Amino acid sequence: KAKVMQLLGVSQADLSSYKIITVTNKDEHNYLDKYVSSSKIGTRALSSVTVVKGKDGSGLGIETKNISYCSNGMYCNALITAGVKDADVVVAGPFNISGTAALVGAMKAYAEMNGKEVDQVSADAATNELVVTGKLAESVGPEKATQFVALAKQKVIEGKLSSDEDINKAIEESAKSVGISLTEAQKKELL
Repeated sequence: KAKVMQLLGVSQADLSSYKIITVTNKDEHNYLDKYVSSSKIGTRALSSVTVVKGKDGSGLGIETKNISYCSNGMYCNALITAGVKDADVVVAGPFNISGTAALVGAMKAYAEMNGKEVDQVSADAATNELVVTGKLAESVGPEKATQFVALAKQKVIEGKLSSDEDINKAIEESAKSVGISLTEAQKKELL
């Protein structure tokens, strides 16, 4: 706990100015089981997060420390999908860990800050996005995977795309644009 607090830049004296929200391993499994293998989630919730509300229009700032599965960009994309905006987020683990508990914690903390829950559809979409990006990162690298997912998501949102055909086209164009090749299985999962 002391190591994580140090990495988050929070002293024992600072704790009184923070609202502390606990995420259990059961919470992780409730949010993530349908998307992430139990081996990635583990048996203990160890990653922690600070979420500090920013000024309107300031955007999301993400920093990770000792997180191996989720990159800064992956958290950013997933949290945006969940509806999180205008916040500074720091994710840390006591040693190199996946960081799945922190994703759940960030959504819960943001909901607490704003007084309204992240709706389940958005939370599921964010979690799925993080997992799909993580799987893609294993074959193309985290930077390319993050760029690709952000671009594809942007094309779908800006174009208000809803048909499988249009979304598949956006996926293919985005992959070409960032210089990656996708298997048919990856395209299906991304769709």
